Amino acid sequence: MTLAVLSLPDADATRRFGVKLGKHIPPLTTLLLEGELGSGKTTLIQGIGEGLGISEAIVSPTFTLINEYLDGRVPLYHFDLYRLQPEEIEDLQPEVYWEGAEVRPGITAIEWADRLTYLPNVYVRICLKHDGNARQVELSAVGEIPDGLNAYF
Repeated sequence: MTLAVLSLPDADATRRFGVKLGKHIPPLTTLLLEGELGSGKTTLIQGIGEGLGISEAIVSPTFTLINEYLDGRVPLYHFDLYRLQPEEIEDLQPEVYWEGAEVRPGITAIEWADRLTYLPNVYVRICLKHDGNARQVELSAVGEIPDGLNAYF
């Protein structure tokens, strides 16, 4: 497991970091996001969407559970597991998205990923912490680091 720690002074820096990721992240990358409410998970994913060239507004899928954004460089599949129980998460079949077998291969970004009952074989874990406005982001990769993200590890 490779680890990198970044300091992001505010929400705008979090979004800009997401834009950088979105410009370079390859298809079939799974991002597992963890952090307290308000730590910047959705802000980071909004930046990733911007970097991917997605024109649609990216919102937290808290009640829809999965939002699919298909108009960017590669698709973005955005999950929010906050309100779900383990059996409900399994019913979503997130592996369909991170394996890219039944959907167009894209980026799978899962908020509240610590609630998953099983994990993909390869993923990037992004843990966001905040103290007031300042944020700290811990990145770790399980399996091979996706091309385009090597600069962060």
